[in-house]
Amino acid sequence: MDEIITMDDMATVYEITDALGIDREAINVELTKEDPGSWGKGDGGMMKREVFAITLPLTQPLDAWLPALKQGLEALLAPRAD
Repeated sequence: MDEIITMDDMATVYEITDALGIDREAINVELTKEDPGSWGKGDGGMMKREVFAITLPLTQPLDAWLPALKQGLEALLAPRAD
């Protein structure tokens, strides 16, 4: 397995994030893959805006992991009941 993400990997991630209405400028995908893969919200560093931080899994096939990514991003987008 490649440890570095590919353009095809990014295109697949964009399919999900675009469908959820997430601005591509608000996505930070790590260039290296790491198990088990993750998603979350980050501060965006110098961008000074909240971003979605995504790390693709190293050993799990991306197609098998994508439903979990979609579900996780949907949960992050859901309004919080305080």
